[in-house]
Amino acid sequence: MNGKFVMLASALLLTVATFAQKKELRAVEKAVKGGDSKEVLELLKAVDPVLPNASDEEKAQYYFLKANAYLDLVDKKIDTDANMKLAADTYKELIAAEKASGKQKYTPQAAASITKIKGLLINSGVAATKENNNTEAAQKLYEAYLLDKKDTINLYYAASTYVSAKNYDKAMELYNELKKINYSGKGTEYLAVSKTNDQEVGFASAAERDKAVKLGTHEKPRTEEIPSKRGEIYKNMALILVDQGKIAEAKKAVSDARAANPDDSSLMLTEANLYLQTKDFDKYKQIITEVLAKNPNDAGLVYNLGVISANANNNEEAEKYYKRAVEIKPDYTNAYINLAVLKLQNEKTLIEEMNKLGTSDKDTKRYEVLKKKREDLFRSTLPYLKKAYELDPENTDIVKTLSGVYGALEMTAEKNALKAKMKK
Repeated sequence: MNGKFVMLASALLLTVATFAQKKELRAVEKAVKGGDSKEVLELLKAVDPVLPNASDEEKAQYYFLKANAYLDLVDKKIDTDANMKLAADTYKELIAAEKASGKQKYTPQAAASITKIKGLLINSGVAATKENNNTEAAQKLYEAYLLDKKDTINLYYAASTYVSAKNYDKAMELYNELKKINYSGKGTEYLAVSKTNDQEVGFASAAERDKAVKLGTHEKPRTEEIPSKRGEIYKNMALILVDQGKIAEAKKAVSDARAANPDDSSLMLTEANLYLQTKDFDKYKQIITEVLAKNPNDAGLVYNLGVISANANNNEEAEKYYKRAVEIKPDYTNAYINLAVLKLQNEKTLIEEMNKLGTSDKDTKRYEVLKKKREDLFRSTLPYLKKAYELDPENTDIVKTLSGVYGALEMTAEKNALKAKMKK
């Protein structure tokens, strides 16, 4: 008799609890219609104690109402960051609950809301980057990745932004995640310009892009290959390890990466650069020779070899690589710019010597010699700067440098013509 009474009492309590939560949920729905999200969250607190006894459908409804309330507060810009996280976490609880129950009444809407939150986090991260708030930006981008781990590019951007924030420990943690999933980032972009706003936009496939062009909504289709980001990832990992005095670990990390990805030329460059930094010149030259043997006609690769050589102050070798890059790819704008930069670097030495000269006949003669060398130096840059300008007339750095060279050579007509073109 006693046992039956206990069972009856338990059943009665469960019935009362179920009635209570249904009543509370109806009150919550009424508050939702009134648009008062703070009241919704307060009313839901009354459901918390009896939630474990709720049915799967009622639990899903509870999470859905709660997550929507948090997201509404985000839309109203109330404690945005905190409510964004609470909304995302609650939507994830909802999806997990419905997955466990086998019913997916709210899951599609929850997934769409999570996508919206991911977009808000990315936009917020980009905005923070523009304000040089790299720590906040990195956090937002990492949170976006945690919401959708299939979108691995956000993990890559978060790691890079932590490097900019000089939070090397966190950057290393994220780079190790990228390493674990063997992230490359290599791919193809299918682009076309929208006739509505003249903005270039990306498409999921060439077929989708070509269809938009055929329909007349877009124009100027082009395809761009996105290079592997592994080289940059391991380069940054190596730099962090070198900064921490872990040279052997740095070399092993890059060597392991190359072994796992033997065809990734960016990793070969990273390894070469690492040996260059650690002044192991024999190993550096060995890898460079290997790089060229594998890809003698890869303009981007040859250009990067020029950059590495220039960073090592080996200007003669850098010039050789840049010239080879434009032989392979005659429209390689950056190679022309860097060829000009290599030449202009020598101006500083000439100016310093000219400024030290006095007014004696000997010094005056020497001044004229140096002046002529400086003019010859400027003239030697003109073919490269003019070609770079021809390829990219909107590049303000090219225009300023070319204008400066014209001015130094007293080529007034050319300088004025350049200025007139820019005004147009």
